[in-house]
Amino acid sequence: MNKLTNKIVLKSALSIIFIAGFGFQSFAQKKNWQNLDLKKDSVFGIDTEKAYAELLKGKKSSTVVVGVLDGGVDINHEDLKRIIWVNKKEKAGNGKDDDKNGYIDDVNGWNFLGSSKGSVNQETLELTRILRRDKAKFENVTAATVTPADSAAFNQYLKAKIDYEKQTDEAKNAVANIGGLKKVLDAMVKKMGKEKPERADFQNFKPETAMEDRLKGIMVSQLQNSTFEAFYNSQIVKGLEHYQDQLDYNLNLDFDPRPELVGDNYADSKQTNYGSNDVKGPDASHGTHVAGIIGADRTNTIGIQGVADNVLIMGVRAVPNGDERDKDVANTIRYAVANGAKVVNMSFGKAYSWDKKTVDEAVKYAVSKDVLLVQAAGNDNKNLDVEKSFPSRVYEDGSIASSYIVVGASGPADDKTLKADFSNYGKTTVDVFAPGVQIYSTVPDNKYEAYNGTSMASPVVAGLAALIRSYYPKLSAVQVKEIILKSVVKVNHNVDIEGEEGTAPQSVPFADLCITGGIVNAYEALKLAATYK
Repeated sequence: MNKLTNKIVLKSALSIIFIAGFGFQSFAQKKNWQNLDLKKDSVFGIDTEKAYAELLKGKKSSTVVVGVLDGGVDINHEDLKRIIWVNKKEKAGNGKDDDKNGYIDDVNGWNFLGSSKGSVNQETLELTRILRRDKAKFENVTAATVTPADSAAFNQYLKAKIDYEKQTDEAKNAVANIGGLKKVLDAMVKKMGKEKPERADFQNFKPETAMEDRLKGIMVSQLQNSTFEAFYNSQIVKGLEHYQDQLDYNLNLDFDPRPELVGDNYADSKQTNYGSNDVKGPDASHGTHVAGIIGADRTNTIGIQGVADNVLIMGVRAVPNGDERDKDVANTIRYAVANGAKVVNMSFGKAYSWDKKTVDEAVKYAVSKDVLLVQAAGNDNKNLDVEKSFPSRVYEDGSIASSYIVVGASGPADDKTLKADFSNYGKTTVDVFAPGVQIYSTVPDNKYEAYNGTSMASPVVAGLAALIRSYYPKLSAVQVKEIILKSVVKVNHNVDIEGEEGTAPQSVPFADLCITGGIVNAYEALKLAATYK
């Protein structure tokens, strides 16, 4: 998996036909619900607005730099431009490394996915890269003949091979199925004689086949809270694009954009002097959305309001449309920390690791510098107590990073649907849950959209961490983590965990989904922070 957003995580309303994993939310949601109050507003937000009104009014704060390690940030967005971090030691555009930090003209951050030749957009998955790397070595090896020294790598190769074949088959089937769906839907629209049919047009449509009849019912349901154009573009067009991209790029063993566009020596994990100062990159939708959730300008009257009111966003680019690479993850962490970030948000993850040791060393560096790392749990509806995910706060030796929070995604209703159906979970591996369904935030070119994902839940927590560090700057990263975990609103009822295709949801206590058994709460966290000396 790459960027953790709504593009690939929601259970689709069309899955009853044949699309799975490409989702669409048909309900309307309050645009600021993640910051609202459960009792007052009837949505399970984190009480940010209540905290500002009752606890923070008139109090002084200090500026906190937040590193957004992502796919890029639109630094000129109307709701972000005032809060973009500026490297005051660097003179813009002079082609020199004025501050001698190894990066030329890094005025607003750094891009570890590019060079003067351009930037990587599409990338392979880590499992694809592992297969490409290890095929020659292991394709004729068996469990009986593998050497003890190669056993771990061999087992990873076999697992990657199975996953690769499964994902390739799923992508091929999805392209064929969505293409077939598109053909039927296009024919229905043509019969209606309208380019942009409305709900009533589908209600009045006379189906001639079983497929048309089923599609009619789905469209009547979906168009209650959406337009045909929005549905068609988000589900049909983007669905085809997503799965075709998987085949063309993510799962393509012959595709490798890095040598031409980055030009580093990828085998050298210690190399840091590569990249460019283009912090936006070719697709900044995900990172810009994340940045807005954390700290979109609360002093203006436009757009949205972020969780934190006194932050600077440092964009550090490491996440392509494909899996991030461990070398880049390590370098983005080190860059953010070395340049003053006190909170780092990581809304990304993957099932395989190329060089975990290098990432572990970067995490240890961040911890040693009193930085809090916040990571999205992932969107595969998996139990992370069982399934591995990377990066991880668990080092290779089994010890655990002390200032590291893993976040699952929750929805707005305090009922059995509270766990977002896509969110990963884990009673010992996920710390907390936070709002991650239909979160409205900034996207490039002064626009705003609602996304779903643990990618959205993580910056809610990163924003809260920055808010606490801003008003209580003497607190350590470990203390801030402790405060966030201790102040959650406990959930004392069962929630549904979606089953495999065709199986019923499983009802489990919410307390079994994460270490704290609760949803983060800004009001309670700030009350608790005030008691720390």
